Amino acid sequence: MAELLDDLRAETASFEALLQPLRDEDWERPTPAEGWAIRDQVSHLAWFDGAAVLAATDPDAYEASLKDFRSVDDVALESRGMPPDELREWFRTARSRSLEVFATLDARERVPWFGPAMSAASFVTARLMETWAHGQDVADALGVVREPTARLRHVAMMGFRARPYSFAVRGLPVPADPVRAELTMPGATLWTAGPDDADSVVRGPVLDFCLAVTQRVHLSDTALELTGGPARAWMEIAQAFAGPPGKGRLPRSG
Repeated sequence: MAELLDDLRAETASFEALLQPLRDEDWERPTPAEGWAIRDQVSHLAWFDGAAVLAATDPDAYEASLKDFRSVDDVALESRGMPPDELREWFRTARSRSLEVFATLDARERVPWFGPAMSAASFVTARLMETWAHGQDVADALGVVREPTARLRHVAMMGFRARPYSFAVRGLPVPADPVRAELTMPGATLWTAGPDDADSVVRGPVLDFCLAVTQRVHLSDTALELTGGPARAWMEIAQAFAGPPGKGRLPRSG
């Protein structure tokens, strides 16, 4: 948990560095997420940090609050009148409070969420994954290229472990054959998951894998190599985040 929290703090700092130079008008820049400006990416993270605190501290109140939740687009819409300075402070306060709460959790403690309940360690990993993914949308809106970091191992693991969920959320059976991932990390080290003898394998840059499982790029716009039907069937619908099936992104050529 200590390592996870340190990496979440570092990912938070990276996200805030993207926001630091923005002028007020920049917050209205459209991002690759359809209908969302930069401000919506920030309000999304702030709102769900608040929900995460509630889930970790008062699970019953969290479960009761779900009856009022409609969609992520409604969350964004409700915050669009907030001035940029207030929006920035909302995110900072919500993230600071969530980090305080997460630090009190045992790694194995179960925390409810919008998908299945998760261990506290997975819960914190999911917040890091969300921060990185929405940071990617902001970076793309600004034309900023971010250097991949070793923190992508957390996003990769979340995406790999979510393979069954990617099928289940679409009402599809999970292929019985296992899949292995062999991903090149920054510094050319290899990150692997899954059985060594699996016939189906996903190979390529860890950045491309993370972009695909968070649905920030279309699979055809990655350098991933897919061996075996189960690997392709998964990666075509891969979804590391909770909630209903994501819309994904169109191919760049489209």
